[in-house]
Amino acid sequence: MSYTVAVRALCEFTAKQGDLDLRFTPSPSAQEGIVGHAVVQGRRGGNYRAEVALSGQWQDLTVRGRADGYDPDENLIEEIKTHRGKAESIPDNHRQLHWAQLRVYGHLMCVELGMQQVNLALVYYDIGSGVETVLRETRDAAWLAAHFEDLCARFSHWAAREAAHREKRDAALSDLRFPHPDFRPGQRQLAENIYRANTSKRCLLAQAPTGIGKTVGSLFPVLKAMPQQGIDKAFFLAAKTPGRQLALHAAASLGAGPGGLPLRVLELSARDKLCEHPDKACHGESCPLAKGFYDRLPAARLAASEVPVLDRGALRVVAAAHEVCPYYLGSEMARWADLLVGDYNYYFDGGAMLYALSLNNGWRVSVLVDEAHNMVSRARAMYSGELSRDLLRLARAGAPPQLKKALEKVGRAWTEVDRGAAAPYQVLEGVPEKLVNALQNATSAVNDFLAEFPGPLDPDLQRFHFDALHFIRLAESFGEHSLCDLAREGVRDSTISIRNVVPAPFLGPRFALAHSSTLFSATLSPWHYFGDLLGLPLDTAWIDVESPFRAHQLQVHVAADISTRYQHRAASTRPIADLIARQYDQQPGNYLAFFSSFDYLEQVAAELARRHPEVPAWRQERRMSEAERSAFLDRFAPGGRGVGFAVLGGAFGEGVDLPGERLIGAFVATLGLPQVNPVNEQLRERMQKLFGAGYDYTYLYPGIQKVVQAAGRVIRTESDRGVVWLIDDRFAQASIRSLMPAWWELDGAAPS
Repeated sequence: MSYTVAVRALCEFTAKQGDLDLRFTPSPSAQEGIVGHAVVQGRRGGNYRAEVALSGQWQDLTVRGRADGYDPDENLIEEIKTHRGKAESIPDNHRQLHWAQLRVYGHLMCVELGMQQVNLALVYYDIGSGVETVLRETRDAAWLAAHFEDLCARFSHWAAREAAHREKRDAALSDLRFPHPDFRPGQRQLAENIYRANTSKRCLLAQAPTGIGKTVGSLFPVLKAMPQQGIDKAFFLAAKTPGRQLALHAAASLGAGPGGLPLRVLELSARDKLCEHPDKACHGESCPLAKGFYDRLPAARLAASEVPVLDRGALRVVAAAHEVCPYYLGSEMARWADLLVGDYNYYFDGGAMLYALSLNNGWRVSVLVDEAHNMVSRARAMYSGELSRDLLRLARAGAPPQLKKALEKVGRAWTEVDRGAAAPYQVLEGVPEKLVNALQNATSAVNDFLAEFPGPLDPDLQRFHFDALHFIRLAESFGEHSLCDLAREGVRDSTISIRNVVPAPFLGPRFALAHSSTLFSATLSPWHYFGDLLGLPLDTAWIDVESPFRAHQLQVHVAADISTRYQHRAASTRPIADLIARQYDQQPGNYLAFFSSFDYLEQVAAELARRHPEVPAWRQERRMSEAERSAFLDRFAPGGRGVGFAVLGGAFGEGVDLPGERLIGAFVATLGLPQVNPVNEQLRERMQKLFGAGYDYTYLYPGIQKVVQAAGRVIRTESDRGVVWLIDDRFAQASIRSLMPAWWELDGAAPS
């Protein structure tokens, strides 16, 4: 039974031993690694071959990979590793892994070219200084062949298990049946289009309404396509925990679980959610679960591979039984799972684990992105960063003497930027070069210090260090897709930000790598907005899934004689309060009322209490705890009565499921337009320059998406009935109406 493995995966499986040791981190980003490799390769001679594809066979095992470089003039193979700080601080177990990879490439090259020996060079390239540290050796072909065979023999048992699992998995998925007697209305249309996207290797943008069973309707066709298309893994990515839980439930409904479908399901969780020793550092001298981690990993990995659904709880149980870190056991199992469920950042962030694994291992992956209307704001945040002058001051105060000088240089470079930007808010011409150089020097100094003196940093210093590393990475890829600005906070303090406005250049390669990607949500209109900003391929397919709901289920009224514009807010509170009371009197039950801000919410709530004290009401408060949010939602009980006041775009504006009598109506007293401020105005100018639609891309489309999401809380099933009041005269405009769901029938201009 044949099995194919990447050189890196083979070596990581067989050559790692000893402690888990993260003291030599944070490491360069994937993009920095690519740039670093290119720099080193560019320094070599004219006959130098970069990225040499190699493959070899051992029994039924195929090993493949790309050597970073080969110089035929010196008969020299190079393995390039980018790093930060002192090369001598790289832990021995990391270096052993690097040598193992290089020696495998040496063997593959000897076989391909019929050589009796080859020179090997391990090149450590410091991203900060540009200095190369080169370690060399010469090996004969017989020694390299024995080394290769030893690694393959140690991997072969696992490879045989994996090949058998893959064969069993694919056979089961080929016979997979939909878990319910019938598809819901719209669900079949969604599933068929996702299946076609996977069989044609395309991306799909699917606007699919709530209530059709999007989660199981998207997972089923991807799983069905996996055997036919040779898809290695499926990634289900969601912005929030409830979406990820729905994916786990959907997998269970499709048969995943003990004694069921031979499908390995893994829930990816953040480190702080899984860490058993948050007070300890991630290395063997501090954390008992890091001590000897790689020595105990094989048994833990084997045990974990036999648990069909590795959610957070199951992962913890296996890790505890084998005394390993559950978070890093989860990272290891990402290599061997079939369906991985996690947050967007695991594939789309700059340092995304799943993207890096897919790229390095040549995986064929299908990506599902749930509630994809969140992707624009989330992706912008991934590729944005800021530095605070106040935090720099605190970091310097808490820094050891060895680091103060480097941080003082950052302060001087910052002062120079401050002097050139006198306005309270100002967009800079570019990222200040002297500041970036000072930051690079400071972060290298911190890394060198940590290598020499392992242990926790002062919290403020650590936070600034990570902020600075992120800022440096963003500076290296700075372009028209981002802004660099400075905002003043009083006399002494300022914040310098790199603010991404178009994440497309960063996300495009991730969509291109995937076999297929499907983005779905109830609010993905207009299509071109998401295509432009997310960098979707030009051949991306678009579908507006037919809604299972009908117009008679939802009365949509427009209060066209009320303006909620800022200058009219004071005059609007009384008519809005009267409208809420009148609707409640006509049809008592549970309602949600959405407003653009807490101030506006509180003004209308106070007016309602004063004029209509008989209407029960409760409010979303600022900074509510999880228990307080639950208590807010618990008020929406079947048979209950009252009005819950909430902020549009907040915790209760989406992802809240209140079917039947739990919610019979909503009032939306705002278009949801983002605040007009200097930052958004700069965003508008850039959107106008790039796409010719500055106002729409910055204000209108994001606002209306929030309105539709909030109104979507009312009708959750085909038996629900309800009412929505859109309170603002602009809702009567044809351009606004065109952005509403097709199945809605707005009544025109209902008097308030």
